[in-house]
Amino acid sequence: MVKTYNNISGMLLLDKPTGITSFKAVHKIKKILNVKKTGHCGTLDPQATGLLLVLIGEATNLQDKFMKKNKVYSSSFLLGTVTDTGDLDGNIISQKNFSDINIKKIKEASKKFIGGISQIPPMYSALKHKGKKLYELARQGIEVERKPRKIIIKEFDIISYHNGVVNVMVSCSSGTYVRTLAQDLGNVLGCGATVKTLRREQIDIFDVKNALKYEYCDNTNTIIKNIMPLTEIHK
Repeated sequence: MVKTYNNISGMLLLDKPTGITSFKAVHKIKKILNVKKTGHCGTLDPQATGLLLVLIGEATNLQDKFMKKNKVYSSSFLLGTVTDTGDLDGNIISQKNFSDINIKKIKEASKKFIGGISQIPPMYSALKHKGKKLYELARQGIEVERKPRKIIIKEFDIISYHNGVVNVMVSCSSGTYVRTLAQDLGNVLGCGATVKTLRREQIDIFDVKNALKYEYCDNTNTIIKNIMPLTEIHK
């Protein structure tokens, strides 16, 4: 008989690796614990890594609360390349010369995005249109109108620039798409840009440094040991 842990409720900080969906990462936890309810607070793209807040049991009722929390990302943008997905998973739409770009120009352009701005969500996203996820429509070659959304970029730090690759740190409100931010920055610079790497470092007070690595999630006791109880989450 398979043991169940349906009496467990809490939050697991999980460090998602590249190459798997957020759903798959969470489903692994659900399967190993054999619990009825799990969820997460914000989808990471398959190629993105970093912090997933996995909710278990009664903690799934807190999903909306944590979905709205601010987030911090580290990312690298590839200048001169534009893809249909906004990252290197997509098809290349255009390529332009970026030889006249330097870190001074990038830092100056980044200032335009600090504060409250409008952002049009990408077609390759989990948002829904008439019950269908946008990325499902995009894969069928269908593009629908998306309304601009108000977001807040609290910090947009340009860490370094070398050979067309910009390393950045972004602190932002929920609902922000870093892929769109990269594309918009590329448009301001006149050469285009796409996300090369993306990692979620923080959600609210929770840091990926304290997260359980996905590769250690094969052990039930290890998972249980790392679950934060409801009393801790509410603090």
